[in-house]
Order: sequence, then C-alpha cells, then structure tokens
Amino acid sequence: MPRFAANLSMMFNEWEFLDRFKAAADAGFDAVEFLFPYEYPSEQVGLALAGGGLEQALFNLPPGDWAKGERGMAAIPGREAEFRAGIDTALAYAHETGVKRLHMMAGHADPKDPAAQNAYRASIGYAADKLAEHGIDLLLEPINGKDMPGYFLNDFDMAAAYVREAGRPNVKLQFDMYHCELIHGDVSGKLKALYPLSGHVQIASANGRHEPDAFGPNYPQLFAELDGLGYGGFVGCEYRPKAGTLEGLGWFAEYRKQA
Repeated sequence: MPRFAANLSMMFNEWEFLDRFKAAADAGFDAVEFLFPYEYPSEQVGLALAGGGLEQALFNLPPGDWAKGERGMAAIPGREAEFRAGIDTALAYAHETGVKRLHMMAGHADPKDPAAQNAYRASIGYAADKLAEHGIDLLLEPINGKDMPGYFLNDFDMAAAYVREAGRPNVKLQFDMYHCELIHGDVSGKLKALYPLSGHVQIASANGRHEPDAFGPNYPQLFAELDGLGYGGFVGCEYRPKAGTLEGLGWFAEYRKQA
C-alpha cells in the first residue's frame, strides 16, 4: 500500500504552517512534504516535524523570487551563483528534517534554447554531486503548461532524457500523476515505462487539482500498479482540498485503515 505524505503547502491551510504538522499527524499521515520551508527557521521546521512524529518526504530547492513569478533558476543562464547558494540554504533544512529528496525547479525558459539546455545540465550535475555528499536524491519534475506557462521542463520524456543523461544514481524523476495526465494522458502507461527512473510520486485529480477521488486519473488502479511495481516510496498528496482538508479525507480513510 502506498505511503501517503500530506502536502502542507496545499493541505491543512486551515492551520498556520508550523501547526500543520500536528494536524496532519492527527489526521493519520505519517509523512509530509511541502513546497518551501524557507520563511521559517530550519530549527522550527525540524521541531514541528519531530513533534508530529512525522517523516519529511520532500521539499523544493529555493526557486528564486516566487512572489514575482519566478519558478526556479536551474535552466536560466546567469543565475548560477544564486542557484548554488540556494543548495546550501536547502541543505540546512535537510539537516534539520532528515529529508532524502529535494526537487529542483527549472524555471521559465525555452526548452529548445541551447543556452537553457546547457544551464540545466550544469545545474543537474552540480546539484546532484553536492546532494550526493549528504545521501540526498535530486528530483526533476515535468510541470504542465496550463498551470505553469513557459516552464522549461514540460514533458515527461524530456525529463526522463535528462535523468538518463545525468548518469548519476541520485538523479531521479518526480512522477506527478496530475501533471502526467494533463501533459500526456495514459498515466498508467507512462508510469510503467518510466518507473525505473522515478524517485517520488505525487497525486491530484485532473479536474481542478482536488482530492484523488474526483475526476481522473483512476487512482485505485494506479495505487495497485505502484504496489505491483514494488514502489516503496512516498505518494505526495499535492492537491487543493475542494471544501476543507478534513472534510475531503474520505478517500484516505480506507488506506489509513489498511495501514
């Protein structure tokens, strides 16, 4: 059965961020993920995680100026120094939380631009080698163009090609089934094809990015396929509750019971 991690950037927003950890634990989750922890001291994040008895599944490297619309720097020439400093920042939070997976956002750039491609390759190599010193995987996630127009890494096959090209065991695909459904469809087929490269899975309904019991993909089938493939990692619940977080956890009740 999948190990579900509540995404605290989207779920449990009825609580202040540092209180969401306990709320997630009380709801039955034993792991969490989130986009960014950097507004809070790393020690406070670590204490909130430990206080809930939770495991940290994932978070993102610093993305640049999120408020101004930046969505990563890895594929943007000229941002190398800031990107590399961001890795050091993330490692302080990794130390406090014990996380073993960090997602690297690519940023807004033309995926066919050789300069952006070279910047991205260099970022992968630098980040992967730096994180490997701490036993941490570097994850690359394709993001659909509807949610994030102009994003560099917008195709699962392209992401897989970068993972293979990197040739490093700690560079892996972040397989978000929501993004896969919107980009390619046939989530099951892509999952089976790219599973060997995948290091983390995320879910949400295709219609509105809500709970996974809404319209598509067929999550009970996909969860069974993950079990059949031998996946032992986390499934991040990166969705926006349609009404309230607790009110929308009916889909989770059966899996919690099995656990």
